[in-house]
Amino acid sequence: MINFIVNALKIIFLLGFLIFIHEGGHFCVAKLCKIKVKEFAIGFGKIIWQKQGNETKYTLRLIPLGGFCSMEGEDADDDRAFSKASVWKRMAIVLAGPIVNIVFGLVVYYILVASIGIQFANPADDTVINRLTYSGKATGEFIIAILDSVKTLFTGGTSVDQMVGIVGISEIVVKTAGIANYINLMALISISLGITNLLPIPALDGGKILILIIEIIRRKQMKIETEAKIQMIGFSILLALSLIVTYNDIIRIL
Repeated sequence: MINFIVNALKIIFLLGFLIFIHEGGHFCVAKLCKIKVKEFAIGFGKIIWQKQGNETKYTLRLIPLGGFCSMEGEDADDDRAFSKASVWKRMAIVLAGPIVNIVFGLVVYYILVASIGIQFANPADDTVINRLTYSGKATGEFIIAILDSVKTLFTGGTSVDQMVGIVGISEIVVKTAGIANYINLMALISISLGITNLLPIPALDGGKILILIIEIIRRKQMKIETEAKIQMIGFSILLALSLIVTYNDIIRIL
């Protein structure tokens, strides 16, 4: 029973924290751009905790599998509505979430490698400078490996059967041994979350960026109805993909 509770807490904390910094990125840049944020939520579904700020409601919801930063809508007359901001401000707000995840993951990975160090041939090359240098090199190789993995998504090198969803991630988190291993996994998942959200798929941040790029080219905003239909199609595709990946995760575990 204790192991179950510990494992559940490990999963909830890791996912909850990464969602928090992702949505926090959107939230902070929105505030800097003077956009009205109606709700900052961690999780989906029923509200289990809430606090009303000056203008933003902060909520913790039952299902810790995501979150959202709800801003003043497209049809609002408020000058602080998201749609009333310049396209560059809106792009900055959308990009903030994924970038925070990526930067956080890389910084944590660098610090972790620098802290642990390596077995030098001569225990006397084990200096702060050498550790920092090695960490920079290791982080660079880490970035290249991640970019290669992303490239395989577009070249057909990665099949749906190889993708890992929330169930697969939870299994990996449960198997972590020691704080260093746990933090390393958190960094990897954070970067993966950031990169995944940058993919030009409707319903993801990357899909919103694509719509904003189209707006820049056309020099006018896309109709609300058209964008809503595109987002719905993208959401439906992501939902179907997530169900397939989750099914494959369960089959793999069993």
